[in-house]
Amino acid sequence: MRKGIKLSLFVGMLAMIFAVSCSSNKESEKRIAELENRINELEGTSAGAGVASGNSATPVEPEVKPEGPLPAFAFEEEEFDFGTIDEGDVVEHTFKFKNTGDAPLIIQNAVGSCGCTVPTWPKEPIPVGGTGEVTAKFNSKGKSNAQNKTVTLTANTWPKQTRLRIKAQVNPSETTDGPVK
Repeated sequence: MRKGIKLSLFVGMLAMIFAVSCSSNKESEKRIAELENRINELEGTSAGAGVASGNSATPVEPEVKPEGPLPAFAFEEEEFDFGTIDEGDVVEHTFKFKNTGDAPLIIQNAVGSCGCTVPTWPKEPIPVGGTGEVTAKFNSKGKSNAQNKTVTLTANTWPKQTRLRIKAQVNPSETTDGPVK
C-alpha cells in the first residue's frame, strides 16, 4: 500500500511541475525526467519505459527482455521545440525514424500526454532498415505559457515504450471583459 501512496505522490508532483512551472530551462527538464524515472522504478518497469498505469494497488512485474532478434527505433530527434506560438494555434511536427534492429518494427499504439496532443503513426510493419514517421499535432487552445507534452509509443522493441517530447511557449490570447471604449 505504501508503494501506491508514494506513486500517487510522485504522479501528483509530476502533474504540478507540468501544470505550474513547465519551465523550459534544463533544470526543470532534468527534474521531470528524474520524477518519470522514479515513477517507473515504483511501478517496477525499466527507466523510460512508460506512463503510469493508474492502478497502483496491483504490483507490476518487471518485464524481461525477450530473446531473439528485435527491432529498434533510431529517431533523428526525440524532442522538438515549436518555439513561441499563439494560444489557439494548431502545430505539428513529424519525427522520422529508421528501424535499426534485426526484425520488423510494429508500433502497437501511440498516446499523447493529454487530449491536446494527438499522434499519428504507421500501422504497417517497418522492415529492417526501413523508415517511418510519427507526427505529433498540438492544439494550443486553452493552453498558455510553457507547455511540455509527450507522445508515448508502444512497440515490439526493447524497452517496449519510447517517449517523444514536444514543447512550446504559448502566448496567451487577448481577452476583453466587455466592449472596448
